[in-house]
Amino acid sequence: MFRTFVIVAALLTAAAACRGNPAVHSTAVIADTSAAQLAPPPAASTPTLAVRDTLPRVPILEYHLVGGRESRWSVQYDHFRAQLEMLYAHGYRPITVAQLVDRTWDLPRGTRPIVFTFDDASPSQFSYVEHDGKLEIDSTSAIGIWLDFHRKHPDWANRATFCLLPAAAAGHAFFGDKGIDGQQTAWRFRKVQYLAQQGFELCDHTLWHANLSKYSDEVVQEQIARSSIAIDSAVPGYRVRTFALPLGIWPKNRALAVAGAWRDPRTGKVTTYRFDAVLMVSGGSAPNPRDPKFDALKLPRIEVFGDVIERLVGETKVASRR
Repeated sequence: MFRTFVIVAALLTAAAACRGNPAVHSTAVIADTSAAQLAPPPAASTPTLAVRDTLPRVPILEYHLVGGRESRWSVQYDHFRAQLEMLYAHGYRPITVAQLVDRTWDLPRGTRPIVFTFDDASPSQFSYVEHDGKLEIDSTSAIGIWLDFHRKHPDWANRATFCLLPAAAAGHAFFGDKGIDGQQTAWRFRKVQYLAQQGFELCDHTLWHANLSKYSDEVVQEQIARSSIAIDSAVPGYRVRTFALPLGIWPKNRALAVAGAWRDPRTGKVTTYRFDAVLMVSGGSAPNPRDPKFDALKLPRIEVFGDVIERLVGETKVASRR
């Protein structure tokens, strides 16, 4: 019976696998900045979420919008709260991508790691509300909900990875600008700095979510390098270790998703980058970092929408009974 389960699980996993200055834009690539570019392509099929292996796999969750309604790309904020409660109750505790790669997490006995990633830096992930000239974190934004949960559950650490866009359309520029969704341009760096101070990881997601397969090697490196430059402008000296592929699409020269360099034509300054981890869009739970199959430069993720977390928790219950 157990042998049959392993064979079926392996087939399911194989099926799932088949399935800086932020205000300045490059004239060479400006044509790709529409808001539609921010949405990842629809998955061909729902990925297998968990597989019973000798070494337990680690879910890397991928969130986009956290707002007032449910959709393919959005989780309603009360549902997000419930998801945190479910995962906590079933023994999951959050770590960052960098901690996963380094194998440096230190979780309470009897708990298991899970990675939260938030893509595209939308205002729904981190918003401020202004009261009498004082800024407060919006309690309905993803970070507001997270911090409230952390206050109630101190062992739920401030550990998640935010994959940032510094200069994208529709307010996706370090969590909002130009008054979109009530967010001011002047607040952007403050938000990025706050996340770093609290222990969250900052991740490169290109300058404005470019489909890297469409561009030359030079433009690919510019898109990636200028995103890291923008993060450094907000948090000087910050080492960006993780890169998330926009749309889950690799550049024609795949090596440039890991390392490269860009020369600023105005100043002559060369910016280099080299990542320790590259995030894909889908593919199911990641292999355990002690598993020989673990590849930090090709990490699969689970897109969160609908009942994905409920099914993950259900599979966790089944696995734990074996």
